[in-house]
Amino acid sequence: MQVLDTEVLVAGGGPFGLMLANELGRRGVRTLVVDAKPSTAFNPQANATQARTMEHFRRLGFADEVRALGLPPDHPTDIAYFTRFTAWELARLTLPTAAEAVRNVKTLAGSWSAAELPHRVSQKFVEAVLRRHAQALPANDIRYGWQLLSFEDRATHVEALVQPVGAGAPVPVRAKYLVGADGARSMVRNALGIAWAGHSGIKRDFMGGQMFAAYIRAPGFYDVFPHARAWMYVSVNAERRAFMASVDGRSEFAFHAAVHPGEDADRWTPDDARRVFAEAVGRDLPIEILSLGTWTAGHSLVAQAFGKGRVFIGGDAAHLFTPTGGLGYNTAVEDAVNLGWKLAQVLRGVSAPSLLESYEIERRPLALRNTAYARRFADSVGLFSARPELEAEGPAGEAARAEAARHLSAHVRMEFNIPGVTFGGRYDGSPAIVPDGTTPPPDEANVYVPTACPGGRPPHAWLADGRSLYDTFGPEWTLLVLGGDAPDVAPFTRLGLDLAVVRHEDPALRALYEAPLVLIRPDQVVAWRGADAATYTPR
Repeated sequence: MQVLDTEVLVAGGGPFGLMLANELGRRGVRTLVVDAKPSTAFNPQANATQARTMEHFRRLGFADEVRALGLPPDHPTDIAYFTRFTAWELARLTLPTAAEAVRNVKTLAGSWSAAELPHRVSQKFVEAVLRRHAQALPANDIRYGWQLLSFEDRATHVEALVQPVGAGAPVPVRAKYLVGADGARSMVRNALGIAWAGHSGIKRDFMGGQMFAAYIRAPGFYDVFPHARAWMYVSVNAERRAFMASVDGRSEFAFHAAVHPGEDADRWTPDDARRVFAEAVGRDLPIEILSLGTWTAGHSLVAQAFGKGRVFIGGDAAHLFTPTGGLGYNTAVEDAVNLGWKLAQVLRGVSAPSLLESYEIERRPLALRNTAYARRFADSVGLFSARPELEAEGPAGEAARAEAARHLSAHVRMEFNIPGVTFGGRYDGSPAIVPDGTTPPPDEANVYVPTACPGGRPPHAWLADGRSLYDTFGPEWTLLVLGGDAPDVAPFTRLGLDLAVVRHEDPALRALYEAPLVLIRPDQVVAWRGADAATYTPR
């Protein structure tokens, strides 16, 4: 039987697997992706693409394509809370439309100085873009409807068996590396014997325990909705807590409701979905059911290791979130960005295999950090008690709603205005970072202080010609040479890196980075900064 020979075998074609295929394929690394599903996701799943993820999409050339999907360009992206969707509004965070985000991003400074702002778009649309671009790369072989059956790490390579789902004989694969992108029940992680660490089964009135999910079409929703439109609608009442994200800005919604003790949502029918939806809306409304399901909130789990030998894991195979803050999918994308360039450098002989050890060293602490933030957000909204008085007329009702408004107004800013979470992740202590003795700013969810302290995202700036500073970076390594007095850069050009030397004389950039020389990694993370290239020692 003919053996499929590849450099990297990726088991799983979700956001992590597809992003990894884009990172590897654009570098010419032969990559085989298998996924048992017939295609990319049908259900909306994650609905928020954070700004840092959009910056990576920009780096790969398709941020504009992603931003054109999902809500219409003039649709509000607010998050709003109601007793029921047709009753009292309790709190709202007003956010820019997709069109406004494109215009506003060039006017922002401080915490939100960025090449891209967040975008509210269903994961199903993002996956389709990631797949299309991955398939267009000649080095990639993307196979949906195929599954990984087994694998064995042979020390010098990985041998695996893959098979078309439902028919066909197993096909042997020989790969240099295997990556498990196969989700929460990861066969790869389980086969490696890697256990979860963290918290599960956390109980809350909301966002803790079983949740009911319905992908619906409700063409009459806006006919009965008496408030300004939003992107995320949250129902807060004693009968049923729920939230709903607009998928297309017109009639399609991703609806999720808390399941009460004693209810068996796995057996719920379309009629049950209509009943539960009506509880959130506050009235009966005809809806078309596109899909039904359940999922469990209350996870803050991180794998105890992110790989073993020539096998790695990432995405939901490596960390499980309660989806507050939208951190699961976005963390998965950055897993792929981090692992992709490292695999490519090792496979091309540019770096020693020991570079791959930095994947777990860098990404596992980030997963622990991000799951902790998601848990904090879930506690804030889920432990808030929705008392019956919220829907009462008279002074008691007014007082309850005022109390809810204060809490939810603070909460929505805590969960959805998170530049610190988005941009502030760091790789301090990594062997792939050269520290300079400076201390980074404190890690805070809602505040981000731009810093070129090695180990974090490079400070962003818009140039006089209208370009993002990031647009001047090379596709791999970048050496920023800042200010008018440029030190000698020859030591860097002899390192054998695919290095772009980028010069900017603007003194404001020199002040922003606090050094004349800054080395930027392929994942747009500051690796080193200093005044003398001769002092740089690769780690």
